[in-house]
Amino acid sequence: MPIPEDVTGEEIDKDVRQELQSLPKTLADDVAKNLVMVARLIDEDPEAAYGYSRVALRLASRVAAVREAAGFAAYANQKYGEALAEFRAARRMTGTVDLWPVMADCERGLGRPEKALDMAGAPEVHKLDKAGQVEMRLVAAGARRDMGQLDAAIVTLQSPELASNSVQPWTARLRYAYADALLAAGRNDEAREWFAKAVEADRDGSTDASDRLAELDGVEFVDALDESEDISAEDISAQDASAQDADDQD
Repeated sequence: MPIPEDVTGEEIDKDVRQELQSLPKTLADDVAKNLVMVARLIDEDPEAAYGYSRVALRLASRVAAVREAAGFAAYANQKYGEALAEFRAARRMTGTVDLWPVMADCERGLGRPEKALDMAGAPEVHKLDKAGQVEMRLVAAGARRDMGQLDAAIVTLQSPELASNSVQPWTARLRYAYADALLAAGRNDEAREWFAKAVEADRDGSTDASDRLAELDGVEFVDALDESEDISAEDISAQDASAQDADDQD
């Protein structure tokens, strides 16, 4: 797949670059460039990102960072079985538990919420950092909702992190998930309160909390361009005719 000229491979994280040092330099550079493309495209064009991840995987399948990138690219394309296999491979290579929450979410994607809940109660969770533990809580709540256990999902999200006034990278998503669960349970007033709190914490627009809040408040946004396109040719002709009559009368 083509690599833009402005991509040098130096853009990747230094830890990944260090992993690639086990490869011949030319090969390491090629792999690095493909990993840069995965990172660059995974949000806006996940299918293309997946293509670059497959190239990197073909070139360096024994590098943990490559297996992890391939996993996230597959995950972004809802290829959950493939993503889970790549994440497991990366975990075997590194011995870390960082990927545990996303592995559990892959189980959800494969229609196995019970397995995701088992993982949420596993000893590995205690080895996660705070961000990982919050992510695991979000996955567990999602699994509860998959199983139709709305009240349990709400309870799962209730935590010191949710109650805290401190804004962390995960705060907006946690508040949003809680608001969404409340809304699904018919607790609209509480849901509105928590969507508003999610908006306060969502500094980078990672959720659509503001839209959900507006929807609850009955606010409708009208696109002026779309509205103008609704005016038919007959309406325009009628307006022109009225203007011409006025001129004739003058």
